[in-house]
Amino acid sequence: MKERKTIGLFDSGAGGITVLAAALRHIPGADYLFYADTDHVPYGIRTREEVTEYSTEAVRFLISHGAGAVVVACNTATSMAIRVLRETFPVPIVGMEPAVKPAAVGHPAGRILVCATPLTIGGEKLHTLIDRSFPGAQKPELVPTPALVELAEAERFDWESVSAALEQTVGRGQAYDAVVLGCTHFVYFRDSFRRFFPGADIVDGNEGTVRRLGDLIGAHPSDGGSTVRFFESGREVLPGSPEEARYRRFLDRASTVK
Repeated sequence: MKERKTIGLFDSGAGGITVLAAALRHIPGADYLFYADTDHVPYGIRTREEVTEYSTEAVRFLISHGAGAVVVACNTATSMAIRVLRETFPVPIVGMEPAVKPAAVGHPAGRILVCATPLTIGGEKLHTLIDRSFPGAQKPELVPTPALVELAEAERFDWESVSAALEQTVGRGQAYDAVVLGCTHFVYFRDSFRRFFPGADIVDGNEGTVRRLGDLIGAHPSDGGSTVRFFESGREVLPGSPEEARYRRFLDRASTVK
């Protein structure tokens, strides 16, 4: 029997559940701990120091509850805190990156849009990634879209709400070859992004992150089904509670979004 692995994931809220859904598909038979930092959501409007502090608390908590590897299932937290986390903790820590490189490879001369939180867009990590992915080429357009985080947390996935938010930040009638979803919350809205930007390639970093996790921990299917426990800023979400039902709804949606 193969040894079961315990994998922790954290985000400021429910966006990282889209990464959890990908992990459940690719690394079955593991035990998962998901930590939503609801006391401090959203991270995208916080300072670097605040995000680093909250991220350190989350990783310490997950390790104390048995996580042998941690996924920073938040682009903002990765951008602000990943270096400190890797220097502080001994377990493998996998971060998120906006899927700028795949967009560049797929559309080397195309017009590309990156939607992300203000803190991610203002961070050095994203701009370094863009410079490496687009040397001497037309750079992608960066647009902060924080309203989408609020819509996701409120479980407002309807076309009218999402299209209104995109119209306000990006504007209608824009033609792009690729749109990068630079926040895990935005993956819930793939269908709306596809409708708002017809013909554009809609890309995110979830699958690449999970593949990287599998490579680092030597993932293989284990006996038995996966288990998932949810936590909110260090407090366990009780099975059968309304809070757990909410996270299960997010997980169901993340599992069906194409």
